[in-house]
Amino acid sequence: MHNKIYTPDEVAALLKISKHTVYELIKRGELASFKVGKKMRIEERELNRLKTGTMSAPVKQSQSIQLRLAGSHDFLVESLVQYVSKEDLDISIQPSYIGSLEGLMELYKGRCDIAAVHLLDPVSKMYNLPFIHQLFVHEKITVMRLAAREQGLIAAAGNPQNIEGIKDLERNDLIFVNRQKGSGTRFLFDTILSEKKINPLVINGYEHEEWTHLSAASHISSGNADATFGIKTAASRLTLDFIPVAVEQFDLVFKWTQKNENALQHIMDVLELTSFREHIDALAGYDGSQFGRITYDSR
Repeated sequence: MHNKIYTPDEVAALLKISKHTVYELIKRGELASFKVGKKMRIEERELNRLKTGTMSAPVKQSQSIQLRLAGSHDFLVESLVQYVSKEDLDISIQPSYIGSLEGLMELYKGRCDIAAVHLLDPVSKMYNLPFIHQLFVHEKITVMRLAAREQGLIAAAGNPQNIEGIKDLERNDLIFVNRQKGSGTRFLFDTILSEKKINPLVINGYEHEEWTHLSAASHISSGNADATFGIKTAASRLTLDFIPVAVEQFDLVFKWTQKNENALQHIMDVLELTSFREHIDALAGYDGSQFGRITYDSR
């Protein structure tokens, strides 16, 4: 007899329970599952067993918890926040897009649970870990790779100013829009300027700062500036030209405490066990080949 296969979403709908409860049952070993790639699947006979056995008593739902995320503005992080809110996990993520460095400092001070970072260390050329190792000595920290992102110059559609690279920003006929100090994008941009021996003071608009990729790119779209430095997705969303310059590593940093450890584990389960991975493929300029890789874990 054919044994139908279900996704966790379908099981939740059939049993009229939250997706969080399904993942809890899998995690506790009360619902057998298997993986297809990184996606969980449940056989029909296992679902029937659950209906007649485990589900005869209601499964207690966890208390609603709000996790705080601080750090870099990123479209994939926005997708994660929205995805979690729709998953009925009894968990929500409150984001604060204040830049990678500030986000990491908020995590260090205990003012958030997750930091979203892409900080290039100009000496080692490594992303994130050099800063993390300096700040977190005794804390329980996990660093998970979210994606690699293309960074580059964003110009008007059709590139009417014929911008080819960073050196063109020295031209006096171009108006530039920068990202704020402390952002990972600003770190990367200033490092590239130093390597190319470009004096920032010669760049017209270097002191003009914006706090998100879209707000910076919108100046190009409206014709108020000629170029900014940002990610490919921002250019794609506003139908602007993109000149690739670098590929960076974007990570999530989890700081574990007794208060948040269950909620953080649920977020990691969402990242590893659900269809969230598909959001990476839908964004221009993102590479998810290392998605979910743990680059550091001090637990």
